[in-house]
Amino acid sequence: MVYVNAPRVIPSRPSSHTKKSTLASSKPTAAHCRPSPPNPSPEKMSLSSLSLFFLLCLFSNPPLSSSQSTEITSFSAAESPWTAGSNQVLLSHNSVFAAGFRPGSTSENLYVFSVWYYNVSISIDVWSANGNSPVNGSAILAITPSGELRLSDSSSGPNLWPSKAVGNPNSTLVLGNDGKLSYATWSSFNIPTNTLLPNQTINGTILSSKNGKYKFVNSSVLVYNGTYRYWTTANQFQMLQEDGKVVQGNSQTLLSADFGDLRPRRLTLDENGNLIIYSFDRNLTKWSPVWTAVFEVCTIPGTCGPNFVCMVNETNNPSCVCPSGFRSVSGNGGEVCERKIPIRVPENSKFLQLDYVNYSSGSSYQKFSTVQNYSECEYRCLSNRECLGFGFKFDGSGFCQIHLEVLLNGYWSPGTEAAMFLRVDKSETDETSFKGMTSLMETTCPVRIALPIPPKDSNSTTRNIVIICVLFTAELVSGVFFIWAFLKKYIKYRDMARTLGLEFLPAGGPKRFSHAELKAATGNFSNIIGKGGFGDVYKGELSDHRVVAVKCLKNVTGGDAEFWAEVTIIARMHHLNLVRLWGFCAEKGQRILVYEYVPNGSLDKFLFTSDRVGSGGSDNGSDQVTNSGDKPVLDWNIRYRIALGVARAIAYLHEECLEWVLHCDIKPENILLGDDFCPKISDFGLAKLRKKEDMVSMSRIRGTRGYMAPEWVKMDPITPKADVYSFGMVLLEIVTGVRSFEIQGSRMDSEDWYLPRWAFEKVFKEMKVEDILDRRIKQSYDSRAHFDLVNRMVKTAMWCLQDRADARPSMGKVAKMLEGTVEITEPKRPTIFYLADD
Repeated sequence: MVYVNAPRVIPSRPSSHTKKSTLASSKPTAAHCRPSPPNPSPEKMSLSSLSLFFLLCLFSNPPLSSSQSTEITSFSAAESPWTAGSNQVLLSHNSVFAAGFRPGSTSENLYVFSVWYYNVSISIDVWSANGNSPVNGSAILAITPSGELRLSDSSSGPNLWPSKAVGNPNSTLVLGNDGKLSYATWSSFNIPTNTLLPNQTINGTILSSKNGKYKFVNSSVLVYNGTYRYWTTANQFQMLQEDGKVVQGNSQTLLSADFGDLRPRRLTLDENGNLIIYSFDRNLTKWSPVWTAVFEVCTIPGTCGPNFVCMVNETNNPSCVCPSGFRSVSGNGGEVCERKIPIRVPENSKFLQLDYVNYSSGSSYQKFSTVQNYSECEYRCLSNRECLGFGFKFDGSGFCQIHLEVLLNGYWSPGTEAAMFLRVDKSETDETSFKGMTSLMETTCPVRIALPIPPKDSNSTTRNIVIICVLFTAELVSGVFFIWAFLKKYIKYRDMARTLGLEFLPAGGPKRFSHAELKAATGNFSNIIGKGGFGDVYKGELSDHRVVAVKCLKNVTGGDAEFWAEVTIIARMHHLNLVRLWGFCAEKGQRILVYEYVPNGSLDKFLFTSDRVGSGGSDNGSDQVTNSGDKPVLDWNIRYRIALGVARAIAYLHEECLEWVLHCDIKPENILLGDDFCPKISDFGLAKLRKKEDMVSMSRIRGTRGYMAPEWVKMDPITPKADVYSFGMVLLEIVTGVRSFEIQGSRMDSEDWYLPRWAFEKVFKEMKVEDILDRRIKQSYDSRAHFDLVNRMVKTAMWCLQDRADARPSMGKVAKMLEGTVEITEPKRPTIFYLADD
């Protein structure tokens, strides 16, 4: 019967989610010639007319072209065999998934039997039967008379179908609506390749990347080359749901970035070794990653070859560069990183310091955790002829890692907190290309001392006697002069102290300087380094070579007694995180304070990318460094240490001083950083003071707009909670790296912009804490290492920024919240009275 051998074309089913292939010809097709249901039944048609009808349909149409796909809903022994070049696809009933032979990635003439999403414009295989063994166009998929499913290049070739699939002769190969390919008891979900689909039970199955280098085993561990573990989770993956949620063991879950949207999804182990959840964006017509297991892709082993250092750009794409002393050359296997000058004599070698660079050389390294210092670690490497370099941490932990034989898996990241010292030949002239904060924190430098050549001996006795007499006379005259000057000043100071009552100043108090001393120390007050509301600040050097910051006060209210009282209070304040007062001057109507000089300047120059000055400015030495230059980027540990130090200092002013001290102007410009980035608060003790039992009420606003608590504007009583609010705003700026008045990505209008409310919505509503992190060190954020620090800082800031003063914690409790010694409950959203609270 002629019509039995005609091509089987299933008519297109109407669906808004599928895209069917249609015939290009405008002539009626064989499918269109089939009798429709309303037509009379075949029993009522004569045999001759029926045969004539099908013959006309058959010969009136050309054969199907290679670009036209024949769609089937099941494959049985009746349709067997299925040829690789037949351009036939097996569809799921919902037309979401398709299965069939597809051209391989290496050649258009080789085919792989795969399953893919059929209703997307970019088709990516989610399962393949013979991914590592493509077949030619004459290969067949057949169901044998015994019911076995076979995939082979020829009838006598080996069966390439993964695992044995045996049913009965009536068994059919079908594709489920969830993408599961089934034949009898065999299922593709039981032997996944590199991808898991939504609602597919993981249950400890193994995923393998297409290049075979990476595996996802036990549903919880990523492994490189079969043995090297580089990522693990405590709770096994159980299932990826359609809304983007990953169900884990112990009732834990992971959420994708687009959680809640119903889109085509897949969990894939990519060839770069990263486990990624992809979702298909129909507007952009592409697969987009919405969750990744490894955030820093450079930490995945095998990304770069030996000796290379992996770095990422702003789009998180890795690139491989050669370190200093090495060069990249082309070889048979691709780019190779080799030494410019080979080390022929290990004793004639030196080390190049690569900050924030780490190598993980598998078993070819030695790790020590008990070395005393850098020199001992360097000696261990020099004494081993096979040592290629060593890693060392300058944190006192004694971490020392000696690398032998080969340098593998190198990457740069501030999260390493270590430096790599690469061994090169002494004749190498390259300088290090990886410089970090450690180079700025060096405290030692070479000093060359040269002694003059002693004069020749002289036998002149007369000259020696004259010299001795002159020296004796000079010493005698000098002694008399100094005693006279001392008595004169002593009498003067004694009379002044009796007049002002300063004889009651505590021992060891600040030194009193004369106006002439400070004028000489500051070069006639010429080197100005800061201006503020209380006066100008000058840099100077005392006669004992101490560098100081000299503040000339202006508009100071009150008489001499009140001024000395405040100086006495400031002199009693001794704390690691407060700028130290060294002395004072009160002559010729001048009121001058002498502070220690803090060389690294204020915190704002390290937090903010552009040199902008706040509305209030600084007036206590916070602008001591006027030329910021290239400032290093503060990592998360240093930012946390700065926040904790400032909180302890303010708590000291509020709760531990003999007098109750309010700062009234907490901002980054008034937080100075020492050589080791230890924070020191300046500009304290100059506001009007009250006893602890009194309520503070000030007639005029003090502080900088953007950091002032709402009670300043509402004219409510001012309490220590005003400083708590200002500290909360500074703490939020430390995390975000932006000014409180800089508008970030938000739907709010500029007049409704409020930084705490924006941060609260990002962290506690949208659950996107990465969106508020300082973009300059966002790449170094590791949720396992830094989540607890950042979480405590953000929650503490939200509690400090509450609109009502009684809802804010005290500074003592704030410090404990940052330390992690007290539990931090979920904060309420910060609001401010002049903004609408939706």
